[in-house]
Order: sequence, then structure tokens, then C-alpha cells
Amino acid sequence: MTKTLADQIEDLLPQTQCTKCGYPACRPYAEAIARGEAQINQCPPGGIEGVARLAAVTGRPVIPINPANGLERPRPLAFIDESLCIGCTLCIQACPVDAILGAAKQMHTILPSLCTGCDLCVAPCPVDCIAMVPRSAHPETEPTGWAAWSQEQADAARARHDFRTARLRREKEENDARLAAKAVEKLRAVTAEETNTPEELAEKERKRAVIAAAMERARLKAEASKKDQ
Repeated sequence: MTKTLADQIEDLLPQTQCTKCGYPACRPYAEAIARGEAQINQCPPGGIEGVARLAAVTGRPVIPINPANGLERPRPLAFIDESLCIGCTLCIQACPVDAILGAAKQMHTILPSLCTGCDLCVAPCPVDCIAMVPRSAHPETEPTGWAAWSQEQADAARARHDFRTARLRREKEENDARLAAKAVEKLRAVTAEETNTPEELAEKERKRAVIAAAMERARLKAEASKKDQ
């Protein structure tokens, strides 16, 4: 199968899914570059080597990393102070590659081999128990950009991100289906209600209108969501 330009560009990104490029994930950034809407120097994790790779496939000149997106640096590792963790799960929800292990009201921990160093788990933590730390005792000697990241690691991170995205989409669809079924049952129950006075009839119609409006909003939201996929 012939790969599109966006496919080729995505293959050259380190797949940290860090959003530092200004896009919600690596794929949207790749698509924006392919459309000519984004520059090739917006990915600090890829470093200047990443810019050179993108320049080769797009035909654009090599330019320095845009400091507005961040600086090229050694790939850090998220660390959770487990003595402070309250088990709120906000970091788990923020991690784009499922690199955090834990459950509600239980201590969380980082899986070092899976962490991409994206920083996204730090800000949501309400007790500031997460920090980005060097991966070795000598950070000044650690490689940066693509030198700190193998193609195998990038491919694995991409696969985990895609799996997580698909899982979240499936869970949302299942939840929406449950809510829709409840709305239908509620509408049936309201329709079956007996009314003996004009006031009761008016209240019944009000309930039906409220439920019908909610169902229509849910339908329009589902349609919009499918268009965005």
C-alpha cells in the first residue's frame, strides 16, 4: 500500500505524543505538515535530527527547533512520589501511552520502559507528587533528540497510543449507547404515565420534550464525533 505524505511524516516522528508541537498527538501534527499548515521544526523530542528527517521527506530546508515549542533535551522519565500519591487517577487519564499503573484511591507508579517523557502527567496532579527526572545519574552526558530514542521504542509508543485511543473511543461509544437506552426507557415510561388533569398532561409533555431534546443533542454530538474521527 502506498503511503501518503502524512503517513511518511508520521513515521519520522518519535511518537512521544507530548503535544509540544501544538497538536493533540503526533498524527495530527504530521497531517498539518503534509497540508502545509505546520512547520517541520515544532517537535523538540525529535531534535534537529528530526527536523532533518522531515526536511528530507518534505523538501523543505532544515531550520532550528522553534523555541516556542520547547528545546531539544535528554528524554526525561516521570517519577511519582508514592508516599504523596492519593490515587486520584488524573495522571493515568493524562498519560497518552498507558505508562502509569494504578487504580482509584490506590498508589500509582510509572512503568519506566513505557514512559515517553511527555510531561503530560505532571500538571494534572493535585498534590504535586510527579516530577520529570533524568534517566541516568549523569544527565549531562545523556543523548538528546532521536539519539535518545530508537525506532523500536517509537513504534511501540505509537502502537500503545493508538490502542489507548481506540479503547477510549470504544468506551465512550458503549457509555453513549447505555445512556441512549436509558433515555428511550425513560421516554417510554413518561409516555405511559396516566394523566387526569390538564396540569398533569402539561407536566407529562414537558418531561417528554426535555427527554426528546436531550436525545437529539446526544445524536448530533455522536454524528459530530464520527465526522472528527
